[in-house]
Amino acid sequence: MTMPLSELEITDIPGQRIYSVAEVSSILREVLEDPRLQDIWIRGEVTNLKFDQRGHCWFSLIEQKEGRSSMLNCVMWRNVVAALPFTPAKGLDVLAFGYLDYYSPHGMTRVTVRDLRRAGEGEKHLLVERWKKELTAEGLFAAERKRPLPVFPVRIGVITSPTGAVIEDIKNVIGRRFPVEILLSPTTVQGDLAHLSIAQAIRQVDGKVDVLIIARGGGSFEDLFPFNHPEVVRAVSRCTTPIVSAIGHEVDVTLCDLAADVRAPTPSAAAELVVRDRVSLQNDLKECRNQICYTLEGRLERMRSILEDGRLHLHHRRLQKRVGERRQELGDFAERLIQAIKTRYERERLTLANFAATVGAQNPEMPLRRGYSIVLREGKVVHSTRQLARGDRLTVKLQDGRGEVRVEEVIHDEDL
Repeated sequence: MTMPLSELEITDIPGQRIYSVAEVSSILREVLEDPRLQDIWIRGEVTNLKFDQRGHCWFSLIEQKEGRSSMLNCVMWRNVVAALPFTPAKGLDVLAFGYLDYYSPHGMTRVTVRDLRRAGEGEKHLLVERWKKELTAEGLFAAERKRPLPVFPVRIGVITSPTGAVIEDIKNVIGRRFPVEILLSPTTVQGDLAHLSIAQAIRQVDGKVDVLIIARGGGSFEDLFPFNHPEVVRAVSRCTTPIVSAIGHEVDVTLCDLAADVRAPTPSAAAELVVRDRVSLQNDLKECRNQICYTLEGRLERMRSILEDGRLHLHHRRLQKRVGERRQELGDFAERLIQAIKTRYERERLTLANFAATVGAQNPEMPLRRGYSIVLREGKVVHSTRQLARGDRLTVKLQDGRGEVRVEEVIHDEDL
């Protein structure tokens, strides 16, 4: 009797091996574990795009070349989708980062995408990664290159756009905390040639200030791209002046930030880093003075106790014959001790007075209290008659206010 083909158990075909579906699936997985197919970037055009109810994204990448079409199926899980800075769309040219996988339940080879970027922006991301490796190899981001910031800078340089909120924020913070001179080295902060302008602005102000702030406000990766350029990184690393970098928002990290001596999350935070808070300094000074006085008073009290113990001890019967001698010695010792304490106290008092004078001397308002005035022309301090012309309107700042004046005549010292 002939049995149906479905009931036959075919175990072999002469000259060939018969594989099970599971075996073929296992072989496919092994092939796809090739390192060349793991953690790779793939460029293509998005098509067959759809999102399911759970937020996962399914799409294909296609490429048309020489009249032939190639396509790869892709999946992107919802946590990756949620982190994207843009929404994928059909026809978009993208770079997909991920690995090839074989999904045996559906017999499907697909790319599991872990990052997705617009092709142009993606290429710049890859370029920044390449620059980062090269500059790291040069040692430009090494911790031992970092320098401390000056405690009391007299002049602060700022490298940023001359317009916009960044420079005003920095001026306001420094003016509130500890007013010092600010020297702006203007630059463009975005655009194809911005990196050249930024590097030149760094070189122009280097050595003319005590500390530098290089800053710009928030923006996209494309906006901040000039601050990743090796031209800017090398200018920062060669700068002899300590640099604080504050580029974009706290989450934005550029190669300029890595090369700087200190990174600040925002321009305002950078301004807070470069100057001390004068109110806090005054409070610290008072606390230091109080602590010194408390310490000296404690020492005096302990010395008095020692002297009293010595006086009582001298009354002991065994020392009656030498009481006069010991009293003289004790009196001399007490006098020398009190004199030493007074000398130390005076030295500490002078140290505190000098420190207070140093802090006070940094305050630009101090000369006003001694009867001097500050002359301003268009908001800037006038240092020389060469800055004046007849008819100029000036502002004269005094201790208790200001006045508006007009220049009637300019007389130079050499004219007298």
